[in-house]
Amino acid sequence: MPNDLPALDRFDTAILRELAADGRIAHAELARRVGLTKSPVQARVKRLEQAGYIAGYRALLNPIRMGLAHVAFVEVRLSDTREAALQGFNRAVRGVPEIEECHMIAGGFDYLLKVRTGNISDYRRVMAERISTLPHVASTSTYVAMETVKEVGLA
Repeated sequence: MPNDLPALDRFDTAILRELAADGRIAHAELARRVGLTKSPVQARVKRLEQAGYIAGYRALLNPIRMGLAHVAFVEVRLSDTREAALQGFNRAVRGVPEIEECHMIAGGFDYLLKVRTGNISDYRRVMAERISTLPHVASTSTYVAMETVKEVGLA
């Protein structure tokens, strides 16, 4: 943690935990849950936002309801791992909406992607037309998820 960030006390930690569980919680209810009054909670939330502890708020969408039940994890090996190639790959990945997550990996491959599509046919198209054509992709290996046991934001 950078030295210029304010230290978190037990109230800050409790506020962050509650907001992570329900970003739409009213400040009055948040105050009740953490044991403070509304005004100090509002000030703390504002400070936590300004300090970057709270990066933003968003709606968590149900991918199943949206017809996006197919999840695949893809190992990607690059043909070039110099910095310019990595940056080019990173930029291109951000432009593929079906890629939910992309992580650079220290190990036997370079990146791990989480790809969400409607079905295996859609996945095959995304793989052929988008993922395989990303800059410097040398090879991929796909692992299809059979069931989601735990996923942040979903029951």
